[in-house]
Amino acid sequence: MGSHAEMKKVSMGQAGLETDVYDAIMEHRETLLNIAYSYLRNRHDALEALQEMTCRAWVKRSTLKDGRALKAWLIRILIYVCIDEQRRRKRAVPTVDEQLEEISQPHDAFKAFNYDKVAMGPLLEKVKPKYRHVLILKYYNDLTLTEIAAVLGKPEGTVKTWQHKGLGQLRKWMKNRRDWE
Repeated sequence: MGSHAEMKKVSMGQAGLETDVYDAIMEHRETLLNIAYSYLRNRHDALEALQEMTCRAWVKRSTLKDGRALKAWLIRILIYVCIDEQRRRKRAVPTVDEQLEEISQPHDAFKAFNYDKVAMGPLLEKVKPKYRHVLILKYYNDLTLTEIAAVLGKPEGTVKTWQHKGLGQLRKWMKNRRDWE
């Protein structure tokens, strides 16, 4: 077994990681909240997704290999949480009261949200998921292609291709609808 000095070193490293995870969540909370909202389009679900992401990140913090990738790691966890919530939503039908409550209570963090982007929501739902993730991160959350590649764990060239193909699908549906010609 390890010596007392080694054990102390491991526990000190773990404590540093704990504060790093907390600091990263607090520093990027607005970005994380906007990403969750862009996926879920519901402030309550976005806040719940952020809370679930925090729990998952805390439990799995020891699996993070590179501390420099902490923001990308958190965003990736958040995307998986949002995808899980979208799958759950497909199985459940919201009540009229839930829909009215969401409409009647705007949240400060989302007042600056661009409603033109919301109008694109139904069309974005038709785009293949891997392309949709790139488009949401790029155009709804203003991440660079390099940042998106880090979040998705894919080469930058692949992300560029997915962006191009996703935009092509959107253009096709926009022409078919004759909404934005």
